[in-house]
Amino acid sequence: MKHFFLLLLTTFVFTTAASAREVHPFNDGWQFKKGPFAQDAMKASTQFSGKWESVTIPHTWNAVDMQTRANNFYEGAAYYRKTLHCPAEWKGKRIYLRFEGVGACAEVYVNGQLVGEHKGGYSAFAVEIGGELKSKADNEIVVKADNASRPDVIPVNHQLFGVYGGIYRPVWLLITEQSNISVTDYASPGVYITQKNVSKRSADVTVKVKLDNGSLAPEALTLENSIYTREGKLVTARRQSLELTPQGTQTYETSFTLKSPHLWQGRKDPYLYKVVSRLLRGKEVIDEVVQPLGLRKYEIIAGKGFFLNGEKYPMYGVTRHQDWWKLGSALSNKEHDIDLATIMDIGATTVRFAHYQQSDYIYSRCDSLGLIIWAEIPFVNRVTGEEWENAHSQMRELIRQSFNHPSIYIWGTHNEVYRPHAYTAALTASLHDLCKSEDPDRYTVSVNGYGHTDHPVNENCDVQGMNRYFGWYEKKIQDIDGWVEGLEKNYPWQKLMLTEYGADANLEHQTEYLGESLNWTKQYYPETFQTKTHEYQWATIAKHPYIIASYLWNTFDFACPMWSRGGVPARNMKGLVTFDRKVKKDSYYWYKANWSTDPVVYLTQRRNVDREKQVTTITVYSNVGTPTVYLNGKPLTGIRKGYTDVHYVIDNVTLNDGKNVVRAEVNKGGQTFTDEIEWMYTGEKNRGIERYENRNEHSGF
Repeated sequence: MKHFFLLLLTTFVFTTAASAREVHPFNDGWQFKKGPFAQDAMKASTQFSGKWESVTIPHTWNAVDMQTRANNFYEGAAYYRKTLHCPAEWKGKRIYLRFEGVGACAEVYVNGQLVGEHKGGYSAFAVEIGGELKSKADNEIVVKADNASRPDVIPVNHQLFGVYGGIYRPVWLLITEQSNISVTDYASPGVYITQKNVSKRSADVTVKVKLDNGSLAPEALTLENSIYTREGKLVTARRQSLELTPQGTQTYETSFTLKSPHLWQGRKDPYLYKVVSRLLRGKEVIDEVVQPLGLRKYEIIAGKGFFLNGEKYPMYGVTRHQDWWKLGSALSNKEHDIDLATIMDIGATTVRFAHYQQSDYIYSRCDSLGLIIWAEIPFVNRVTGEEWENAHSQMRELIRQSFNHPSIYIWGTHNEVYRPHAYTAALTASLHDLCKSEDPDRYTVSVNGYGHTDHPVNENCDVQGMNRYFGWYEKKIQDIDGWVEGLEKNYPWQKLMLTEYGADANLEHQTEYLGESLNWTKQYYPETFQTKTHEYQWATIAKHPYIIASYLWNTFDFACPMWSRGGVPARNMKGLVTFDRKVKKDSYYWYKANWSTDPVVYLTQRRNVDREKQVTTITVYSNVGTPTVYLNGKPLTGIRKGYTDVHYVIDNVTLNDGKNVVRAEVNKGGQTFTDEIEWMYTGEKNRGIERYENRNEHSGF
């Protein structure tokens, strides 16, 4: 038998007493049938004709069409079915199915009877199914999934990103005693851990547990809450006797004071305790849930920065969409781990998981890696006036399901939603109030794309986030300076974060001719312009502690199924890494050199091989000292510092006709760090932005 939340929180490895809660993967043996259907309210698969496809969960039906065809993909209903045998020994037990994610609305049927439904493609939900199961028989489970846009379910469209259809995250079968730690409290763990007065001297911890009795009589039980070290040593434990009635869920609290606690210190030392909540009948453990405890204190001070446990902490921020090329959102833990390894490698300290609740597994890994994270709901892009209830529901699910992750410091309420302003402002304010009721100890944030504080939908949360794309969607690259200086002067009290910035980069587009802005409506998205944007704008961010945290957009390219821009359909190419995770763009190494403690020596423009200018510029990123740069074996002079201490530039370098070899080298501490690229020069040419746009305007592109 396995512990349910031990399965989810895989960072924990320890041994406890046997638990009566059984958890089984429920991912194999499914059959799938995609619509559209003439009759779209089927309850049993016997009503369907035609062939079913065998699939394994996680699964999505949009892995191809949503990634390759702009505004031409299937959104609508599909069905999954599976047989569940109910053995005699399950008599008297409670049986649940827990879905980690279904895109986007789901209905669950057992033997043709509706047992539960859920609206929202990114949060988990649990349904109790035992009442409809036939003992000692096979039972049919049918799940209807529907990812059609709806005005009452956020996101209300596929405009900023696609909501992949399907059961795209794992499913679990849970078996418990009649009395248990609640499974259906918005699919939360049923355990909520709060911490107060955290310091190196002590920390106050309260464990709240929700218990549920599914029988028809009260039961005498004992609730035990224990705290263990990472190594499995018991720190403290308390028991309380109780009589659990069947009249609604009951809540019990236990408080502890830990002396000289080992603090959770971000990437430097992400130390995790373990909280184990056990429900006992006499000496028998009848249920158990394990949760992480990272003792830390977060504080944001306007104009000064972010503080972790009383010390200023650098917020080197990236963003992440969950989808992968050819997989969509149907990922295994392997893909999540690859993404996190990339984020760790670049030197990031904080992640904005945009624009929706992501896998509980990835939040758990951030706990153990020391990444400080922002979690949000998909209230994005547009409002309809019908999403009020669902936005609140998804916010409550996000908080309750993710409450105990120490890595989460802030809840995101909305991203770039505007008209009607009064409605949007009221909804955002109400979501903020909900967050504070559910979790008063974390910050809240809302995000706009206009960049001025007096916008009608602003200032409804603790933190104001602003998305600014200087040089891309607006103005010039350098206009970031005046923007942040103006806010510093006029709104010194504001807790401000730069929550998106950057530019697209198609690796097939390369040029040396760059202006200070790019007309994004055209189809030419050179990598070199993305690099220039990030070089300048990170340098500005680094000089302004008024920007509490910044989040570049995006770590990875991702699908935008309504778009066709930059020569690639259905793709946002603002990532520092390509959609297939195979190529790290130049901008990736810019941030790694600035953020990471790993040695970096990197020559830019390695894909801009066919040089347009004979007299050109060489750029090197080095965080191990000033590089020596060679052209065709001869050392070059005149190297200068660029925007930051890792930025080195040599101007007016004359290439030879034909092949040119550029090499950068740094010797430090007895080690030699090198990088080498090849360029070709075959005569003057111009692939620049302005030339490209003019050519395509005249050609009717």
